[in-house]
Amino acid sequence: MATLEELGLAGVPREHPLTYPGAWPARSGLLHGDRILPLAQLVYDDRAPVLTVGSNACPGQLRHKMAEFGLDSPVPMVRARVTGLDVGVSAHVSRMGYVSASPVKSPSVTRELFVLWLDRRQLDVIDASEGVPLPDGNFRRAWLPAPDVQVQLADGTVLSGTYSYVNRHGVLHDGTGVPRGHPGQRPLLSALLAASASLRALFGATPEEFSARARGDVRLCDRGTRLFAEHAWVTESGLEPYVAP
Repeated sequence: MATLEELGLAGVPREHPLTYPGAWPARSGLLHGDRILPLAQLVYDDRAPVLTVGSNACPGQLRHKMAEFGLDSPVPMVRARVTGLDVGVSAHVSRMGYVSASPVKSPSVTRELFVLWLDRRQLDVIDASEGVPLPDGNFRRAWLPAPDVQVQLADGTVLSGTYSYVNRHGVLHDGTGVPRGHPGQRPLLSALLAASASLRALFGATPEEFSARARGDVRLCDRGTRLFAEHAWVTESGLEPYVAP
């Protein structure tokens, strides 16, 4: 069985921000150590389903997050056909040095995404990585029920719902009020920097400068996040009603 390195899936966007969201697997599998093994099943009733739109679907990033908390237990990663959801752009600058993806409600869109089946400790790790336990964290975990968001697995099973992480700042729009899609880190940062002299003054003129300046600088990231709002670039994701108060 090939390793993550041999499969091109070992990269960690937290360490190389311009690679965000990282490489995703071509098919479902069980992430175990440095390998992805075949799955014995697609549904795990004793685990929580978490729909991922960004780097949580990158095995290298997922392994890195778990290792930070001392976990190396297997994680089922199930490819699914998802209707009612699209991949937008979070309206905040991450201290990891990138602008992350965030789900947006989009009834007419169908995407191939991954469902992670997480046990309690694994779910706590992903919650922590998204800032969920903190009152000022960037994301909130929300339950997205069917049929509002339909998640269909390869065997035809339709889940009753899944969790996903909704950005509390909202998402960036495309200039018309419609949430913009996330094209990958380099083209996204290039477009944002080209559109704002104020953003260039804070983060530099290139994606490389942006990432280097943002990484680890919480105050600068907060200023960039506020600038998104000051530019009126921000709109709702449409998923706010699903976030528990």
